[in-house]
Amino acid sequence: HIPSAPITPLNDPTTLFVGSGMQPLVPYLLGEPHPSGNRLVNSQKSFRAEDIDEVGDNRHTTFFEMLGNWSLGDYFKQEQLPWVFEFLTSEIGLDPNRLYTTVFKGDEKNNVPKDEESAALWVKLFAERGIEATVVEIGAEADGYVKGMQGGRIFYYNAKKNWWSRAGVPENMPVGEPGGPDSEVFYDFGTEHDPKWGAECHPNCDCGRFMESGNSVFMQYIKQEDGSFALLPKLNVDFGGGLERIAAASNDDSDVFRTDVFSEIIDLLSRDTGKSYDDESYKRSFRIVADHMRAATVMLGDGVRPANSDRGYILRRLIRRASQHAQKLGIASENADVSALVRAS
Repeated sequence: HIPSAPITPLNDPTTLFVGSGMQPLVPYLLGEPHPSGNRLVNSQKSFRAEDIDEVGDNRHTTFFEMLGNWSLGDYFKQEQLPWVFEFLTSEIGLDPNRLYTTVFKGDEKNNVPKDEESAALWVKLFAERGIEATVVEIGAEADGYVKGMQGGRIFYYNAKKNWWSRAGVPENMPVGEPGGPDSEVFYDFGTEHDPKWGAECHPNCDCGRFMESGNSVFMQYIKQEDGSFALLPKLNVDFGGGLERIAAASNDDSDVFRTDVFSEIIDLLSRDTGKSYDDESYKRSFRIVADHMRAATVMLGDGVRPANSDRGYILRRLIRRASQHAQKLGIASENADVSALVRAS
């Protein structure tokens, strides 16, 4: 078990904040020995600035805790996927009939093969629970993903959805960057599909029916000078599971803001404003204030201060947006218990 790194990266100029559990571990994923061994686990403080404008729906937050486990050249797919399935179903208690998985369908342009091994493992794991798991392929077109569920349980997606590196898809990766195919697990809340997100629903649909509950990245490639991909000296596993999203799935409630971590903040906001979180006209503002206060508090705790640039600007933006939406809720400085809100955050 290793502690969480600070939310501000150490010796990593590529990003302002730690946005995933693997980020502080890149040297070890590239082959450097880790002082704690080849099997690691932690809960990493994470912040993604690119999600600021997404906050307000049922599942996006800027700050989150990323549960992670890593194998540095030790176990691989054959061990990792059964362990993830066991963790989510036996430990967390999720109904396996509500779980759907995705795998990498390959990238011919970059000569990276289809991940048929992961698909076969998922078929076996579902079968052991008495669930027939059909494997289907989701097509990608200019207007989004098509074909819908097709009666599937396991879905092949392209690199945009089922490849992971800090830089995104393979062609965007710089020389020396590690990456690899991933296999995600989604929880089905069974809600009605909203056609504004496309004619057909599927696990990666943004309508809110499905929520990603965990992602096993098989960190096995490194980008070469000529643009090709070579295998890393050690084949690694990098699992990430958002604590808040796993809790929401455990509650069978697709709203992450109804989990315990946000309840005290939202209760205080409701008390100070006289507004109800269940009122749809105010729900988005409740969520933005709760998320941004929490993120800002963590940043301040790790030494970030409001400023006009870099990390300080992001913090200032969070505080400004939280203040604007607090005003929309009708909160007034003279009746707001600001210290209580900060403690709750």
